[in-house]
Amino acid sequence: MRAITITKPGDVDVLTLGELPDPVPGDGEVLVEVAAAGVNNADLQQRQGNYPPPPGASDVLGLEVSGTVRALGVGVTEWAVGDRVCALLSGGGYASLAVVPQAQLLPVPDDLDLVSAAGLPEAACTVYSNIGMLAGLRP
Repeated sequence: MRAITITKPGDVDVLTLGELPDPVPGDGEVLVEVAAAGVNNADLQQRQGNYPPPPGASDVLGLEVSGTVRALGVGVTEWAVGDRVCALLSGGGYASLAVVPQAQLLPVPDDLDLVSAAGLPEAACTVYSNIGMLAGLRP
């Protein structure tokens, strides 16, 4: 697969387009053929070396993506090959393929293009976290 990688923290000049082995979805994971990746502050901070990825996360940058389900890992029941999805993930989004836990996927409505959908996960999860979880807003 094609992926944007970095060999050291820094400015945009550390980003390199290269080839990596295709990831394989594990139990409960989905392989997404990436149509677009969002770029958010956490991505910039990781590139600069100020926000390390969590243990076990992909070395490839990219925390939000949109695309099409290409393959299912064992035990995946909520998604099917061909589904249009977007996701907030722990890494690996700046690539042509990304592995995502099935619980972190969101469906992309038919009337929304995949490029626009790539910017939804971080914004939606931030709003839900702040208003729903922290502030406890209810209907």
